[in-house]
Amino acid sequence: MREYDPAELRALQLCELEILRDFIAVCERNDIQYFGVAGTGIGALRHGGFIPWDDDIDVCVLYRDYPRLMRLIEEEFPDKYEVVNAEKYRDCPILNTHIVMKGTRFVEPGFGKLDFPQGVFLDVFPLFTVPADEKKRRRQSSKAWFYGKLLILRHMAFPRLPFKGAKAKLAHCVTAAAHVFVSVFWTHKRLYNKIMRICTKHEGEKTGVNEWFFDTKKHAGVYTDEVIFPLRKIRFEDVDMCFPNKLEQRLTEVFGDYMKLPPPEKRHNHCPDELVLPEGFGADEGREAV
Repeated sequence: MREYDPAELRALQLCELEILRDFIAVCERNDIQYFGVAGTGIGALRHGGFIPWDDDIDVCVLYRDYPRLMRLIEEEFPDKYEVVNAEKYRDCPILNTHIVMKGTRFVEPGFGKLDFPQGVFLDVFPLFTVPADEKKRRRQSSKAWFYGKLLILRHMAFPRLPFKGAKAKLAHCVTAAAHVFVSVFWTHKRLYNKIMRICTKHEGEKTGVNEWFFDTKKHAGVYTDEVIFPLRKIRFEDVDMCFPNKLEQRLTEVFGDYMKLPPPEKRHNHCPDELVLPEGFGADEGREAV
């Protein structure tokens, strides 16, 4: 697997920052609330911007605003960005949205044979309304998570796994068999529509609890209104970006002591097999190359 050159990584980060600025501008013009999460929140608090080895920006939007926001991105930036997700592209297993900068390439390992626009992107995750009752929420979450994994397996016989060696080889034997089975019995559209029916089951209800279902670990994407609101702005690189009001509490729950640097062997990113950046993005802009 290839690794980033430091200047290349910094150029990628600067490109993603431009997408973020345009995304925030659309949200602010149209009174749509968004907020940074996960590693983006750690980066803001610990580094004042990107985690030095990180290569993406993660933001969340409540699903009630999500379809409208995607339409606005397409309307306001038709020549600059492509909205990419499983709804628009039948060879795409992505259940969140990538706002992809046109004219770029960012092909993650295992995605090379999939036919959808793959470029430098901003990750946008819709948070769906879920029941306040934990048992009901977990049932909905588990069902959505299961079918989300089936969608990945429908398109990828050998998905990227969080482990290596003999364990990974054995797991890939299972995923290859599942890929054949799911491909035979499920069309992309049928599977996607089922997933969305599960995800949106409680939309319109006022439960005060929201969830992104499709994290690597089940039940890891729960955000209560109490944690999210009122939003607060924190500096991220040269951008004043919205984050959950109780960001520190949320990060501690998920990551533990997030202010402590992890050892080098646990510093992960999504280094692609193929990367093409637009002209004009270089490590000499903004912060020095990491």
